[in-house]
Amino acid sequence: MAVYTKISKRDLSYINKKFNIENFKTFKGIKQGIENTNYLLKSKNKKFILTIFEKRVLKKEIPFFMKLMDELSNLNLNCPKPIKNRKGHFIIKLKGKSACVVTFLKGKDKKKLNYKNCFDVGKMIASMHLSTKKIKLYRKNSMGIKNLNPLLDSIKFKSKKFINLEKFLKTNLRDIKNRWPKDLPNGIIHGDLFIDNIFFDNNKLSGLIDFYFAANDYYMYEIAICVNALCFDKNKTKFILNKKKVKNLIKGYESIKTISQSEKKSLNILCRGAAMRYFLTRLYDYSNTPKTALIKIKDPSEYYQKLSIHNKLKSYRDYLN
Repeated sequence: MAVYTKISKRDLSYINKKFNIENFKTFKGIKQGIENTNYLLKSKNKKFILTIFEKRVLKKEIPFFMKLMDELSNLNLNCPKPIKNRKGHFIIKLKGKSACVVTFLKGKDKKKLNYKNCFDVGKMIASMHLSTKKIKLYRKNSMGIKNLNPLLDSIKFKSKKFINLEKFLKTNLRDIKNRWPKDLPNGIIHGDLFIDNIFFDNNKLSGLIDFYFAANDYYMYEIAICVNALCFDKNKTKFILNKKKVKNLIKGYESIKTISQSEKKSLNILCRGAAMRYFLTRLYDYSNTPKTALIKIKDPSEYYQKLSIHNKLKSYRDYLN
């Protein structure tokens, strides 16, 4: 979530005319996140989220995200539900861009997860994976391992001090692609389960938000993303893998859905791939985000550390003990 596109009271009036629900009275930009523009909308009695889709989201893929959230909501997974406009569509045009309004999910993100939180997140991810088996939708993962070379090529390494970093990235990406598993259990995954996309209400997991990277990929790749995003602790400027958090995340998942031996054997390479994916996107955003955007840029060096840690690990057991 972020604010690239500015709206006014006049735009709010336009939005109100598009929907057959209680009129929105106020709007406020949401600074967290990177990909799209988001506003909190308030009516007299309710809250909603307005999302304006920016350049990284392809227009043809937006219906997939809308249908996925709608169907997950219908299957009782706690996530935002898109609101249909007066014409029965999820999408409206705003400022020349596609936009949608979704329900407000109660709760907020936590700065740090405890072991019980990790267990509960694992359970919800497994429940989501089982639910998506019932949903007949497909989207190729635009941020999958095969799509990272063009992203790496697009990053501008602006000074000589980055030459070694560029070499590190190219060597690692080549090795990760060579070792990438070819056949693991797969289906629709969330694809971006960072701590700010997981909501808690009174320390109880209340749901998941921001499904705009959801795609078909390995279920275990979702776990690898979560290991990177949720299971490292920060000590000043140093990141340390918390293996008890990994263990609880996986225990929670396996209390709902079994993880196969082939998936477990692939955890390390999937973690390396996930770390590479976020290292590259953060490097790209660090050098390409407009200065006028109301956004908090995330530090790319975090994922240099995490990738380096994964490079020293090998087996599934290395993540648990």
